[in-house]
Order: sequence, then C-alpha cells, then structure tokens
Amino acid sequence: MTKYLLLKHYRGAPAAVNDVPMDQWAPEEVSAHIQYMQDFTARIEETGEFVDGQALSPEGTFVRYDGEGRPPVTDGPFAEAKDLIAGWMVIDVETYERALELAGELSAAPGAGGEPIHEWLELRPFMSEPETVTE
Repeated sequence: MTKYLLLKHYRGAPAAVNDVPMDQWAPEEVSAHIQYMQDFTARIEETGEFVDGQALSPEGTFVRYDGEGRPPVTDGPFAEAKDLIAGWMVIDVETYERALELAGELSAAPGAGGEPIHEWLELRPFMSEPETVTE
C-alpha cells in the first residue's frame, strides 16, 4: 500500500471546468458538495483506503523561527497557503492507478448549478524510507 496526498487548491492549478468560487454558490449547492465529499469518504473508509482528510479554514498565519529572542516572521512576498489550499485528503491504495481513479472521482464533486466541478487535484505520493543496502 502507498499513501498519497490529494490537495484541493483554490489557486495555482489549471482552472476547473465549473470554476465558480464556493462563496458564490447557493446554500443547497454547498450542502450537495459537502454531502458528496462525506459520501466519497464513507465509501473509501469501508475499503480501508481512507486515512484522513480535512477542509481548511481561510484563516492562517505564516510562522518561522528567526533566531533566539526574535519574533517569528509572519509575512513576506509569498503566496499564503490559505489562498492556495482548500483542503486535503490522504489515501492509502494498492496502486498508482487506483490513486488516479479516486482523485478523478473526487474531482467530480458538484459545484455551482449542481454540475461537477472537474477541478484539478494535486496527487502526491508520500516519501518512503530508502532501501537499506546490506552485504
């Protein structure tokens, strides 16, 4: 089994087919989207492929160590993650092809007008331990 991270982006990926921002959806469209996500999660929980996932709040802060006694630096010329990443899901699947299949299905979550979003999801495998060479 290999773990993959599925990232849902606000910006930075190619535009979705149904590219209406969620804050412009009707309440029933938001509810339908959330229900789709819950149903998808429940189904892959049953197969043992779901590890974890969360939608992210738009609030956030950059923090970094800047030396002893110095305050953290919280701004800069960087795009903020809260503007880029809407949520994530970790799956644990047998094959890369299965990861692609699940990502494609997740991309079909409904959006504005009840139509599938067809959003681009970033699919990234977790790094694994390097093989130990013994002689």
